[in-house]
Amino acid sequence: MLRKICSIGNSYGISIPKEMLEKLHLTAGAQVVVEIDEKSNKIIIEPKIYESPSEAIDKEFAIQVNDFIERYKPALKVLAKK
Repeated sequence: MLRKICSIGNSYGISIPKEMLEKLHLTAGAQVVVEIDEKSNKIIIEPKIYESPSEAIDKEFAIQVNDFIERYKPALKVLAKK
């Protein structure tokens, strides 16, 4: 499949067809590992494999979610009963 390299700020990128991302269960924002295979002169893009589920969670986001839950715990309990 032929793709064109485009300028993205001070970097460059390519678009990846939706069908390819779906086959790998990837969505926008997913992390990938990009490497160069110098022997074959190829760029390799692979999904990031996490060793534990907690490694995949953004620490700052987790803190924000916990703060939200603590702040609105009474309202969340009422909503959970409905």
